[in-house]
Amino acid sequence: MKSISEKSATSRQALALLIPVFKRFRLRLFLGFSALLGVDFLQLIVPKILKKGIDSLADKSANPHTLLLLAALVLGIAACVALLRFVWRILIIGFSRILEKRLRVQLFAHLVRMDRSFYHRWSAGSLMAHAGNDLAAVQMACGMGMVAAADALVMSTASIGFMLAIDARLTVLALLPMPMLALSTWILSKKMHLHFSRVQEQFGRLTEFARNALVSISLVKGYCLEGAQERKFSELGRTYVRNNLRVAILQGLLHPMATLAGNTGMLLVLYFGGKMVIEAGMSLGSFVAFITYLAMLIWPMMAVGWVANLAQRGLTSLRRIATLLAEQPFLEDGINSRIHWDSQAPWIRCDNLSFTYPGSKRPALQGINAAWPTGIYGIAGRSGSGKSTLCRLIVRLYPIDKGMLYLGDSDVNQYLVATVRKQFAYVGEQTALFSDTIYNNISFGLEGSSKQQVEAAAKAAAIHEYIIGLDKGYNAKVGEQGVKLSGGQRQRIALARALLSNRRILIIDNGLSALDVSTEQVVFANIRRQYRDRLVLLVSHRVNLLSRTREIILLDQGKIVAVGDHASMYATGGLYTTMVDKQQDHA
Repeated sequence: MKSISEKSATSRQALALLIPVFKRFRLRLFLGFSALLGVDFLQLIVPKILKKGIDSLADKSANPHTLLLLAALVLGIAACVALLRFVWRILIIGFSRILEKRLRVQLFAHLVRMDRSFYHRWSAGSLMAHAGNDLAAVQMACGMGMVAAADALVMSTASIGFMLAIDARLTVLALLPMPMLALSTWILSKKMHLHFSRVQEQFGRLTEFARNALVSISLVKGYCLEGAQERKFSELGRTYVRNNLRVAILQGLLHPMATLAGNTGMLLVLYFGGKMVIEAGMSLGSFVAFITYLAMLIWPMMAVGWVANLAQRGLTSLRRIATLLAEQPFLEDGINSRIHWDSQAPWIRCDNLSFTYPGSKRPALQGINAAWPTGIYGIAGRSGSGKSTLCRLIVRLYPIDKGMLYLGDSDVNQYLVATVRKQFAYVGEQTALFSDTIYNNISFGLEGSSKQQVEAAAKAAAIHEYIIGLDKGYNAKVGEQGVKLSGGQRQRIALARALLSNRRILIIDNGLSALDVSTEQVVFANIRRQYRDRLVLLVSHRVNLLSRTREIILLDQGKIVAVGDHASMYATGGLYTTMVDKQQDHA
């Protein structure tokens, strides 16, 4: 299927991600915003109380009892406001965290479902930026952003209404700076969207560079490139800071402009309202109430810039997440969830199999015809001849045309991708280990496996004796990508994981290349015993391994150039004979 990674998701597509979550928690949101409105309503009562108290003092009708009653009323309102604020924070801010968690789970589920071609286009740093900064921005927009927007709308509308009720002319004067604030906010928000996108993209580059440097730290130190790496990282950091400063400048403009607009209105009210009080055109209590409502209006005016910032950040990040989630795997599922294994037919058959990597003009494989029933089979060839590509196609890491690859008695395209992959255990030359214990790395091959099963797999991979010799045994940590282990130890742990999975077909793609000869012999004997009635495809350059296989196919430039057992292929001369002679000369 086609990817749309070149095309950003629209705002409508992005917001569609949120609709199901908002519907699911609509009662929670209703109660949360009801509590928020309750807070606003109670706050709007306070100026009325102040007006009554000040007017009673001005006309000398006040007494200690009425003033105490008014004070108690203000304290009661404050207590209710505190309680309702706690409620809306729990409900609305809690909702934003739930939303963030659901988006994170959805994003992770999508990432683990994507195929290899997806990871050719997206770097790990970029994906981490989506799972970190972008989700945080969405959470803020759907938490404090929504609260501030709703609060600002209610408070500004209500404050203006009460101000109009007190004096319409004074209200018009107070609101004179508002149009300029609205226009500047609209202009600056559009620019903020562009600059914040650049910030997030640069953060992805920074994260990816740091990840690569740490994963390859031995290589960096081996070539004494610490200084060069520091300089590159520093330059990326400077670019990130520059982009952030551009966003900060825009944010810095919004807040002072809102403050200026509010304070300008306040200045006009103090001057003209003060004259009205002096000339007895307005009572002192009404003037204080008007000033209080205007002060309440300043917060929404200041919040406009903050809300606009949060909204732009949140929408930009949500669109980035939606673009990522819109990616679809190139591999398409078939309809069959069960494979029929015909005992008379080859377990794997290639029928004129050809393949070219996306973006490449040169075919990686051309016209491969091969059939493998039960037994151990070898695949050999020079580096870059297509051996690993063939293995990756067999385990369905890339899409292929119909009629080229058969599993059991049917085309692999007829099956669900997961159904095909569950038939294979795969061990590659570059082992993938988690920064976890040895036990967890091996048991990953079979969910719910017992300690006895894990140890049996380790024994079959000839790694058990080494493990029990460690201080923590199977609970020893292997470090990032198995950095604490040698190449052969990493390969044997990966092999133990594959053997534990006990799949129908085992593919070893140079996965024994780092083993010494004696260990290799032990491991091969154990594989032969466990897989005597199943299928093993062994990719290797080592003649002593290939010579024990039932049949060997020799690849060169993506084509099969020879097929046969070790003896017949050596006798015919050519590339295989050259490979054997060179290894014997170096023995």
